[in-house]
Amino acid sequence: MGAGMGGLLAGCREEEATTTTAAPSTTATTAPASTTTVSAGPEQGRPIKIGVVSPKTGNFSVFAISDDWWIAHAKECLKDGIITGDGKKRMVEIVVKDSQSDSNRAAQVAGDLVQLDKVDILLASGTPDTCNPVSDQGEALGCPVLNSFSPWQALFLGPDGKPLEKKWVFGNMLGSEQTIASFTDAFETSGVQTNKKVGMLFQNDADAQGWMAPNAAPKVFAEKGYTLVVPTYYQVPAEDFTAQISMFKSEGCEIVCGTNDPPWFSNFLKQCLQQGFKPKFISSGKALIFPQAVMTYPNNGVGLIGECAWHPAWKIKDTLSDLDSEGLAADYEAKTGEQWTPAIGCYGKFEWAIDAFKRAKDPEDKESVLEAIKTTKGTFQQGYMDFTEPVKEDGFHPHPNVYKPYIGAQQWRKGTKYPVEPVQVSNATAPGTPVMDKAQPMVYE
Repeated sequence: MGAGMGGLLAGCREEEATTTTAAPSTTATTAPASTTTVSAGPEQGRPIKIGVVSPKTGNFSVFAISDDWWIAHAKECLKDGIITGDGKKRMVEIVVKDSQSDSNRAAQVAGDLVQLDKVDILLASGTPDTCNPVSDQGEALGCPVLNSFSPWQALFLGPDGKPLEKKWVFGNMLGSEQTIASFTDAFETSGVQTNKKVGMLFQNDADAQGWMAPNAAPKVFAEKGYTLVVPTYYQVPAEDFTAQISMFKSEGCEIVCGTNDPPWFSNFLKQCLQQGFKPKFISSGKALIFPQAVMTYPNNGVGLIGECAWHPAWKIKDTLSDLDSEGLAADYEAKTGEQWTPAIGCYGKFEWAIDAFKRAKDPEDKESVLEAIKTTKGTFQQGYMDFTEPVKEDGFHPHPNVYKPYIGAQQWRKGTKYPVEPVQVSNATAPGTPVMDKAQPMVYE
């Protein structure tokens, strides 16, 4: 992976300056007319300012673990500016605020970015605790917002399951139905026989509401013949999972699913072992995306199945440099000294923002930027997007303001370079990405 790096500077494309040629000048003599060619760059416009709300600290900091890296990568690639849709050359400024993994703090810093820093657009990733409050501020203050790495249902569906209308807020956001479709595909293509009884584990938060929306877990699991066992949602901080484990055991659940934050999921796994609950498959949203979290679980998390939100093997071309997914992962490892992380995919929302400004007829006018966002069509680090497609509830464009990313299923295995490494075991909702192996049942030591 590291062999073809060559350094970030060499990988980044320069914006091409346009050249104009003046008309020939004619003198009042008998000498031949002289022609003067003047090379001039495009007119300079004011900088574009992008605000990033990032959970750099707190419970969700794993979602922001690559932010310093991709922001440095972006700044290097755009150090000479971009040509925006009005033909002007503009520098790009990035202002980052830490949400501290707190929804109230996320709302506060998002408001500051719009009102004090005067950003042109807001970017957010990392669960509804960050994306929802940032989006609420953008909607209230009339500032475009691009979201990723969070379930779209938690932001764009009301308590009744009906779509909410939003003007300023957009998302390349996963659907819990994608995760469930990928997980069930992994279970069924594994060749492992189960009784299709699934214990659903949730904390009491917006993610749970999104997963259990009528068109999500209940619908997808029922269509494939699974029975759900759903105990009361736990409150955080959660130290005792005896009630949930007892219900799963009494109902004979051979699969665990749901979505959970790493600290509480770790407690659940330890208590499963203590109480003799050993399902054939254990899967979860959020808690099983990143190696930094997985390695804190019993047996380094080997055998657990999570969302494949981004992978070097996808080899998607970076729109701002000459690298692809594999090259970006190698660059991350070279510059940080750490194992690559699917959080690199968070960079995709920045690619999307730059694409919109390159097409916006007046990038200083938020309404014009909004129109560019609405007509997005391209492939970024989390996959293909086409907002011009008709809205289809069970498709990749389920809401006017949402286009889903690629989401596969990955199983954590003992690694060759690192203690654990993710192997993609389903591409049911990540078309064209490589399936590396079949899912294997849990092995308990």
